[in-house]
Amino acid sequence: MAGFLAALPGIDPSFAHWFLPGRSRKDALKRPIAPSLTELEKLVVRGRDRVFEDLGFRVSGWNGVADDHDATGFDVQCGSHTDVVSNTCVFTLPGRGPNAERILSASVLAGLLRETAIAWEPDWGVAMSHAHRDLVEPHRVQRAPYVGWVTYLARHRGTVPPLPAPIRIEPVQDKGSLIILTPEPFTASNPEHLALALRVREHLERTGLLRPGFPLS
Repeated sequence: MAGFLAALPGIDPSFAHWFLPGRSRKDALKRPIAPSLTELEKLVVRGRDRVFEDLGFRVSGWNGVADDHDATGFDVQCGSHTDVVSNTCVFTLPGRGPNAERILSASVLAGLLRETAIAWEPDWGVAMSHAHRDLVEPHRVQRAPYVGWVTYLARHRGTVPPLPAPIRIEPVQDKGSLIILTPEPFTASNPEHLALALRVREHLERTGLLRPGFPLS
């Protein structure tokens, strides 16, 4: 968590400060998330499920931006060792406004997935819109990775094969790879973008890189 929070300001300035959720914005702004190890340990422990210990810990943050449409939040679920609740790190990103104009770009989304992968070492990750997710959900195998504008696949899934331009493949240290479909904004209303994502998904499925994750034992 400490490494995760320390890396976020380097991706976008709106990720420099985080606050715990509150009953109101005024209340939340009185509850900053301190990045020290001591305070983060207390925060994570407070997020432990009090009834079912195997559900792990949950920590949420909000970046303090007053305009809901231009704000960012994150929700981390970690330490779960049951197949009922997955370990996840989910960002809710802005939809419009000055922050959204910067954040909704291939470079920033790739940076966000990169730092998330370095900090949490997930099996896979994706940056995609709700509209795109809703379109592909009926065809997705349960527990299989999504393929979106930017997709991360852990190294243990296999080597990402060469893919045609404009797709870029970038390594994430020794942990895995990022697949960036387009340098321009990916939109679910663009048939060419949807067709490109479908071709990549089908190719990755054939190579076994999108096999479903297995329940934890």
